[in-house]
Amino acid sequence: MKYQVENNEIRLDNFLTDVMDENRSQITKMIKTGEVLVNGKQVKAGFLVKTGDEVEVNHIKENDDIIPEKMNLDIVYEDEDVIVVNKANGVVVHPAAGNKHHTLVNGLLYHTKLSNVNGEERPGIVHRIDAYTTGLLMVAKNNKAHKILAKELEEKKTTRKYVALVWGVITNDSGTIDAPIGRSTSDRKKMAINSNGKEAVTHFKVLKRYAKATLIELKLETGRTHQIRVHMAYINHPVVNDSVYSKKPLIDDSGQCLHAKTLGFVHPTTGKYLEFDSELPDCFLNVLKHFEGGGK
Repeated sequence: MKYQVENNEIRLDNFLTDVMDENRSQITKMIKTGEVLVNGKQVKAGFLVKTGDEVEVNHIKENDDIIPEKMNLDIVYEDEDVIVVNKANGVVVHPAAGNKHHTLVNGLLYHTKLSNVNGEERPGIVHRIDAYTTGLLMVAKNNKAHKILAKELEEKKTTRKYVALVWGVITNDSGTIDAPIGRSTSDRKKMAINSNGKEAVTHFKVLKRYAKATLIELKLETGRTHQIRVHMAYINHPVVNDSVYSKKPLIDDSGQCLHAKTLGFVHPTTGKYLEFDSELPDCFLNVLKHFEGGGK
């Protein structure tokens, strides 16, 4: 697996911790055993990589195959190339270090074959949403479809609309947040607005205002990790029930009120534009009832 560095002056072990689904001890071991090369050369874990460097990881995993698991999948659409699935609340999209079972990928592999463009741990996954974000995902069943869908996503041709409930009353009927996102310098597990980060653009419009919150629709131009959650916190309207990016009290423990409601893309084989829509899940509606009743 090869990775292109887009940050200036970051330790190699920190860089790989950010981009790989491995824990730090495993990454350190891989660097020491020569499984990691920077621009074709073996270096130490503390080596500072910079923008433009190529990091190659040649790590062979032993006995780490994903085990297919029977799951109740809410499949919205399926053909020989692609699956559109409505992901339930609390379901992790793909296996990672310390979490090898009960993910969406485990369930999908029980159901069908998937592409292997993203390697062993992320078969079929063209784009991701957080475990406690619900809604629509497109999944590729073969490599040809995967590459076409990924390119479409990269070229910002995919339609992705979310619905979120955020704290505070947004007075403008619509707006755009254009602020780069990168890894937080104070907490490596979080993302943040970072001048050295990647371009991130989010458009929003107000659907309904409550006394203490606002229901909004969001459309993504880019797909950065935690983009909506970071952007809304940045403008002081964090997503309700977000335990990471909001300092507001939690209404319940069901996770952030963020739902991937609409997904549209050009089919990789037929060239026909397809668009799908999903209803807000019960966990989201339950929180809405709290605010509709004048809850704080």
